[in-house]
Amino acid sequence: MAITKERKNELVEEYRRLIEGSRGHVLTSYSGVTVADLEELRKKLREVGGEFHIVKNSLMKLVLDEAGIGTPEGAFEGTTAMGFATDDIPAVAKAIVDLAKEGDLLKVKGAIVEGQIFSKAQVERLADLPPMSVVQAQFLGVLQAPGRRVASVVASSVRQVVNVVKAYADTSPPAAETG
Repeated sequence: MAITKERKNELVEEYRRLIEGSRGHVLTSYSGVTVADLEELRKKLREVGGEFHIVKNSLMKLVLDEAGIGTPEGAFEGTTAMGFATDDIPAVAKAIVDLAKEGDLLKVKGAIVEGQIFSKAQVERLADLPPMSVVQAQFLGVLQAPGRRVASVVASSVRQVVNVVKAYADTSPPAAETG
């Protein structure tokens, strides 16, 4: 069934909003995926700051071309749905790849991450990355480690000086009172 020109314009505007508001886009084929599975995926993606939409190939390709964003080879053949990641791209990729592995109905076609085209294999590797919160915690630990070492060395040196002064005070005879 053909859609009206007005509806096409609405979809183009929606696609522009989605593309402009996200840093990464995971392209999939969704033939045979149940509505329940799609809703579960959408719920998981919302939890990690993402969205999942079924798109019209010709209109999405038009929007990406207008934005100067390349697309993976063959990405807009057959059915297409896209996951949009605003912040945590690996978390969005992981949710999509996990569903693709579960039922073998959803198939990853590729991705566009901050303007770079990713193959299916690269998307799967991206999905294996730890969540952003874990990476941030690891990075913070790395940054804090040198500071802790410096503080430990300084505290140790101060303790040694205090111990020497205390030992000297304990062993020296009391000063004679002059009167």
